[in-house]
Amino acid sequence: MASAAAAAFFAPLYANPSPHGASQSFFHRAAYFSFGPPRSAFRALKHSSLLHKEPGLVPKSVRAPGVAYATAATEKSIHDFTVKDIDGKDVSLNKFKGKVLLIVNVASKCGLTTSNYTELSHIYEKYKTQGFEILAFPCNQFGGQEPGSNSDIKQFACTRFKADFPIFDKVDVNGPTTAPVYQFLKSSAGGFLGDLIKWNFEKFLVDKNGKVVERYPPTTSPFQIEVCK
Repeated sequence: MASAAAAAFFAPLYANPSPHGASQSFFHRAAYFSFGPPRSAFRALKHSSLLHKEPGLVPKSVRAPGVAYATAATEKSIHDFTVKDIDGKDVSLNKFKGKVLLIVNVASKCGLTTSNYTELSHIYEKYKTQGFEILAFPCNQFGGQEPGSNSDIKQFACTRFKADFPIFDKVDVNGPTTAPVYQFLKSSAGGFLGDLIKWNFEKFLVDKNGKVVERYPPTTSPFQIEVCK
């Protein structure tokens, strides 16, 4: 049973007052769908329905009109993959088990770069101690907008935007050389272009068990994902 201290610690994660009425973070929203209004913030994080999403309960405000969403039947999870970080070191994604993940293909010279990196850094700082991680994968497949080396990308993100979340090796997200982790992500949540990532800064929300529960188009900002009004 959660203590009062623990509940008080996690409470800010779910408290998002809005002049337009009550709003909910993606943690709180997910907990509500499976279990009803959470008895405490601690209980909501521990039993988040990002582990057990029910069909038909995904908030419409974060769905792109005309997008067909599908979930592939697979026994794999994101935790089964090993990737290279921005410094070329192997990283098992199993280290993120038990955390909610937002996975993003990033680029340094895109029209969406400034707003996305700024908002990603903001929500990471807000939630990083409360069971949330952002995993960024640079990609140069869209307009050649990530042309630099890994060291260039790292310096750009960390110096200009103070990005503190994990950034990984540059990958392909479409075509015959698609990184295995992106093959998994796309097979788990098809968009209106099916197996194609549409542009820089497409986003996948992954639950604590490593399963994809939502896919967002590039034009959906991190702040829109954070709060559903």
